[in-house]
Amino acid sequence: MTGYTGKVEIGQNIRTSLSQALADELGVPLTAIAFVMADTDLTPYDQGTFGSRTTPTMAPQLARAAATLREMLIDLAAEQWSVDRGNLRATDGRVRGQGSREITYGELARGRRLVGQVTAEPQPHEAWRLRGTPVRKVNAVDIVTGRHVFTPDLVRPGAWFGRVVRAPAYGATPDSIDDSAARAMPGVHVVRDGNFLGVVAATDRAAARAAAAIRVEWSDPPAQPDSTTVYDHFKRHATGGGGGRGGRPRITGDVTRARANAAQVIEARYEIPYIAHVPLEPRAAVAEWADGRLTVWTGTQRPFGVRTEVAEAFRLPEDRVRVIVPDMGSGYGGKHTGEQAVEAARLAQAAGRPVKVVYTREEEFAWGYLRPAGLIEVAAGVDGRGRLLFWEYHNYNSGGSGIQTPYTVANQRVEYHATDSPLRQGSYRGLAATANHYVREMHMDAVAHALNADAVRFRLDHLEEPRLRAVLEATAERAGWPRPSGADRALGIACGTEKGSYVATAAELSRAGGGFAVERIVVAFECGAIVNPDGLHNQVEGAIVQGLGGALFEEIHFANGRLENGTMRQYRVPRFRDTPPIEVVLLDRPDLPSAGAGETPIVCVAPAIGSAARAFGEVARRLPVTIVS
Repeated sequence: MTGYTGKVEIGQNIRTSLSQALADELGVPLTAIAFVMADTDLTPYDQGTFGSRTTPTMAPQLARAAATLREMLIDLAAEQWSVDRGNLRATDGRVRGQGSREITYGELARGRRLVGQVTAEPQPHEAWRLRGTPVRKVNAVDIVTGRHVFTPDLVRPGAWFGRVVRAPAYGATPDSIDDSAARAMPGVHVVRDGNFLGVVAATDRAAARAAAAIRVEWSDPPAQPDSTTVYDHFKRHATGGGGGRGGRPRITGDVTRARANAAQVIEARYEIPYIAHVPLEPRAAVAEWADGRLTVWTGTQRPFGVRTEVAEAFRLPEDRVRVIVPDMGSGYGGKHTGEQAVEAARLAQAAGRPVKVVYTREEEFAWGYLRPAGLIEVAAGVDGRGRLLFWEYHNYNSGGSGIQTPYTVANQRVEYHATDSPLRQGSYRGLAATANHYVREMHMDAVAHALNADAVRFRLDHLEEPRLRAVLEATAERAGWPRPSGADRALGIACGTEKGSYVATAAELSRAGGGFAVERIVVAFECGAIVNPDGLHNQVEGAIVQGLGGALFEEIHFANGRLENGTMRQYRVPRFRDTPPIEVVLLDRPDLPSAGAGETPIVCVAPAIGSAARAFGEVARRLPVTIVS
């Protein structure tokens, strides 16, 4: 049996969890389920694979469709046997009646096209058989043995390789081009279309040599801020405000009066740098024209959005463009756009043959997009009893996701200010919730320190949400709060909620020279009913490891429109030696709908580390976490 979905497999293992949903509803083994995913000619329209929406939205839709099919098959059997359908049941790929009477799904459906309105509801949690169990990843053997095909592995008959000649800095344009040396190379096609400049050759090495042979005089880019001045730039160029992803700021109570009456006010300014996605698989695409129709195989999280992008670029109706997404080697929000698909299609059209484009690491850093940088200003005041009296929060540029505080504060002003970004920016795992949780939790920690209060107790005293309290208490208990495991050790903690999930993270650090080392991470996570505990555990661990990068190393340096550390040699990401023991506590809530898990576990890694680092000295108010004294 085959399921069809516009969702993309990016390494989050949704092919397995969605298969569990279908298999459960149809009463068949997991091995009986296959999936066609992310093919705009074959699958239903889908906005994209982002926002941790696959499990809470797509899984129930597919489960309803499978449940409806199951009921249709039972109806067919009842009709064929002239019996009451109430005496029939569907299990193990068969409809069974009284005694030994049975018939396979295939025999019932043979020669029929079963079409109908999806009306059935999925089974309740207590009827789950495969969901809720740690089944093996459906294509695990092919992945670990290297047989699985990812986008850069694709081979099309007669396909050549393309390279694009790119500007050395953002905003630079070509003043003059000398492509004579490249055109003289045998078998090389040079493609020029306005400012677009590329080459096609039979091998990737030949294409790279041809691209390097083209001599371009580039204009100077316009004046832009750099890594150190960009934060003031954000504030100067703020264009609007909102309490989330747009609209008006969230205002409750009277912050001005509360500030005047506060017994103590704690203020801070935090800087959040741009960081790169660094996916295992860089952008890649293969484009092929045939009979006036364009097919593109590409790694993207939005196949239907990329179809629109490509169709508009070539002034084609969308039904003349097909986008197919092979399984991808990660995306982290960094593959929403389809520039690589458009580039491959332009080169293929000019060369008259299929063309593959695979970005180099330098191209992926510079010409993809980045997690937005941000300036965040926060102030909190407490009354004479140590209760939060007001909370004022201004986020410039990094975004509105996760911006609202979960803590009980009567007087609030929370505002997101859109502004001008000198670098290309876009979605990132957790969106702005990583930045907003970092600042909010670090500031809650600072207020607790100022009051000489226990950081966990202070949070609990201001928390009403029982699910958030539960993960905070579970993490504190597992981590052994408040005492670290030895001398010259420190323990920090943070908690939060995003995308309908709840997380709390504790970090244990040791003193190391003038800084620190991360010795242990403890995380409690709750996302409703757990579909695949093994897959969920892996998602949480993966998010923690990626969160370590943003907390400890990652930041983009740039000046004069150029990235200064846009290579894997210069840009530090977590390695095996940087990964401490990670203890994951999963809180299963079978009484609640399943929520997404791909993003939320990342948001509290940095503030937990920053919280612990305060035991060793003053922590800079800028990511990555560093001790300044």
